[in-house]
Amino acid sequence: MNHDAYPDNYIREILSGVKTIAVVGASPLNVRPSYFVFKYLAERGYDMIPVNPGQVGNSLLGKPFVASLRDIDRPVDMVDIFRASAHVMPIVEEALALAPLPKVIWMQIGVRNDEAAARAEAAGLRVVMNRCPKIEYGRLSSEISWMGVNSRTLSSKRAPVPVKGMRLSLDRASLAGGDTAASDRATRNRGETS
Repeated sequence: MNHDAYPDNYIREILSGVKTIAVVGASPLNVRPSYFVFKYLAERGYDMIPVNPGQVGNSLLGKPFVASLRDIDRPVDMVDIFRASAHVMPIVEEALALAPLPKVIWMQIGVRNDEAAARAEAAGLRVVMNRCPKIEYGRLSSEISWMGVNSRTLSSKRAPVPVKGMRLSLDRASLAGGDTAASDRATRNRGETS
């Protein structure tokens, strides 16, 4: 796999195929990127597990923190890593000791460890580095276009305004809908021009 450029279908298959995501380095602070990603993916119906040894005894959006991947009580499809690149290899090694193995190792924006990626791929896992599943989900589902962001996906059709319960192009229901100022304005404007 070329880890400098991922085909959209590769990312789409991952985000459509996983159900349970362990977020290593999740933070309960609502100003941290790991919090935003955790909340966004939870609102899209993924079973989210926060992993942070410093937060054991606390919870994130009603989900109890666990100290490590081995403390998770159910199979994990994807391990999303919010740790510096130098700390990735021990996390990948821990993931490779799980039974059953996860399907995906995902390293967040700014996180890349080619040696850890090669080890995971040798074990049959898919790997994504230096990308954010929240951004990729929003881009591929067209949600992000309502926020004025270029999704790099061309279409002559305008994306529908996301609403609660809507089936998105990644075949997941939006549990929270597009409850942002931009989507609210778009809905109002659409109603005024119809």
